[in-house]
Amino acid sequence: MPDKGFAAELKDAISGRAALLVVAVLLLQLGFIASYVGALHHPQPHRLSIGVVAPAQVSDKLVAGLNGVPNEAVRATAVPDQATAEARIKDQKLYAALLFNPSGTQDTLLVANARGPAAATAAETIVTAAEQQQNRTVQVQDVVPLADGDAKGLSAFYLVVGWCVGGYLVASILGISAGSRPANRNRAVIRTGVLALYSIAAGLGGTLITGPILNALPGSILGLWGVGALVVFAVGAFTMALECLFDVIGIGLAVLIFVVLGNPSAGGVYPPPILPPFWRAIGPWLPNGAGTSAARSIAYFDGTNLTGPLLVLVVWALLGLAVTLAAVSVRPRGGRMMAADPQADEAA
Repeated sequence: MPDKGFAAELKDAISGRAALLVVAVLLLQLGFIASYVGALHHPQPHRLSIGVVAPAQVSDKLVAGLNGVPNEAVRATAVPDQATAEARIKDQKLYAALLFNPSGTQDTLLVANARGPAAATAAETIVTAAEQQQNRTVQVQDVVPLADGDAKGLSAFYLVVGWCVGGYLVASILGISAGSRPANRNRAVIRTGVLALYSIAAGLGGTLITGPILNALPGSILGLWGVGALVVFAVGAFTMALECLFDVIGIGLAVLIFVVLGNPSAGGVYPPPILPPFWRAIGPWLPNGAGTSAARSIAYFDGTNLTGPLLVLVVWALLGLAVTLAAVSVRPRGGRMMAADPQADEAA
C-alpha cells in the first residue's frame, strides 16, 4: 500500500475538531497565566475597612486622614469604643481598628490575621505611615490570631481548592466514562446521587485532614464538613451542566471558571480589599471565594457572615441541577456534540 504522504497523514492524525481543541487549550493556558499573575503580581489595598476609636475632638481628623490615603486605599469609620471595635472585627465588619491614646503618643492597631495576613499587614503599613506624620507610634494587637498549624492563613483556601478540584474532576470522570449527557432524567438523578455521596465523603475527608490529623484549621468539624460537601456538590453539579450543554468543551469551561478565575479571586493569598478590581468583583460570587469565606468564618469567626457565602454555593448547585435536568429533558438524544461511547449512556 503506497504512502499517503505527510499532508494526508497529518489530516488523518489531527482532525479539525482536534485542532480547535488544541487552540482552546492554549488559550486556557494563557488565560491561567494572565489571571494568576494579574491578580497577584501587584497587590494594593482598596477601601480596606479600618475603625477609629478616639475622643470626639480628634476622631474626625483621624478618620479624614485615613480616608485621604491615595487610591481609596482605606474606608475609615468612627467607632465608639474598643469593645465595639473588637466585636466588629470578629463579626468581619472591619479588618482593623485604630485605638487612639489621648494620654500618650503610642496608639494601638487591632487586626485579625485570621482574616488574611496580607490585610493586617496593609493596615499596619498604612496606619504606621499616618502615625509617623503626627510624630506618633503604633503597636499591633492581633485579636483573632491564626492557629499554630495555619501559619500563613492559607489552610482554608487550599482546603476549598481541593474540594473544588474534586468537584469538577468527579463530574468530568462521570461524563467521560458514561457520556457527557445522561441518557434520561432517571440516569441524571442517579448521577447526581453519586455526586452527592462523593461530596459528603470529600467534605468529611478534607475536614479531618486539615483539622484533627494536621491541626491546620480549627473550628467545628460538622460545620466545615457541611461547607465542604456543599462546595464539592456545587462545583460538580455545575460541571455536569456544562458537559450536558457543551460536551467535552464543558470540562474546559469548568476549568476556566473554577481554576483560571476562581482560585486567584478566592481571597486566599490576598483578601478581597487587596485584589485588583476585576478579581475583587467576581471572587465572592464564585464557589472558590464563597467556600473560602465560609471555611474561615467557621474556623475563626464563630460562623459570622456565613449566610451570603452559603447562598452563593446553593445557587451554583441548584443552577447546575436545573440546567442538567432541562438539558436531559429537552435536547434530543442525537443532538449532542460527541459521545465518549455509543453504549455508554445506556450504562450511565
